[in-house]
Amino acid sequence: MSLWSQITEAISAATGRDFDLKGRLPRGGGCINETLMLEGRGERYFLKLNRPERLAMFEAEREGLEALADCGAVRVPRAIVSGRHTDASYLVMEFVDMRGDSDPALFGEQLAEQHRCRADRFGWHRDNTIGSTPQVNDWSDDWVAFWREHRLGYQLDLAAQNGHPGLRERGQRLLETFPALFADHHPGPSLLHGDLWGGNHAGDENDRPVIFDPAVYYGDREADLAMTELFGGFPRRFYHAYDHHWPLDPGYDVRKRLYNLYHVLNHLNLFGGGYAGQSERLIDGLLAEIG
Repeated sequence: MSLWSQITEAISAATGRDFDLKGRLPRGGGCINETLMLEGRGERYFLKLNRPERLAMFEAEREGLEALADCGAVRVPRAIVSGRHTDASYLVMEFVDMRGDSDPALFGEQLAEQHRCRADRFGWHRDNTIGSTPQVNDWSDDWVAFWREHRLGYQLDLAAQNGHPGLRERGQRLLETFPALFADHHPGPSLLHGDLWGGNHAGDENDRPVIFDPAVYYGDREADLAMTELFGGFPRRFYHAYDHHWPLDPGYDVRKRLYNLYHVLNHLNLFGGGYAGQSERLIDGLLAEIG
């Protein structure tokens, strides 16, 4: 059976409606997966493809979309089916007609509501990926220990393996001292998108917020807010609305740099380039704040 026949049958079985694939249109926007829009019988679906061995990545993404959908705060594309063929692994989702930015105030309000979906511990029931990098989500009662071991420590170890041992040595002092930033901050485990930069957010046909490409886990809500600031693209109305519905704690302006260091290190491990210098500057700045 061809890849396309298998995907067509999988969609039909998952939806309970016969899907007759008539067209495959490439879609841009990703550097990790091949993406297409599938058309047939008046229906459209969004498809991601990768190597056969990347099925677990798609299964985790599907479960992340389902968790966000169950929360019922911000719209996400409905996950349809994931699977593997000898030629590729795949994830099929609802096709959402995205038309640029959404209402920023509504998005800020909805994200605050999403963060009120809570768990008893930090982490998630399975590992997933941040980009294509493994993201460890072992459950923990201690947020600081979780962030040290499964976020910063993990990425610093990868950086050393990828030719940046000095960065790992530089970060060791930060791993030992950053708990000082949490002396008066005791976050609860909020449902996080996990990779909430501007490229993973858009507006639908009614300008309602849509988020996608998640790296879901339960953690400090500040980590999601910090990521929105890393590459820009979110207007002040978004932050004002969020803060109106759930004000951020004092010290966020420093902690957001700690949270974004994780993503900068991940970009270094994925893409190399100038992210090494940016990582060093973030580490040095945080150490100066801690004193």
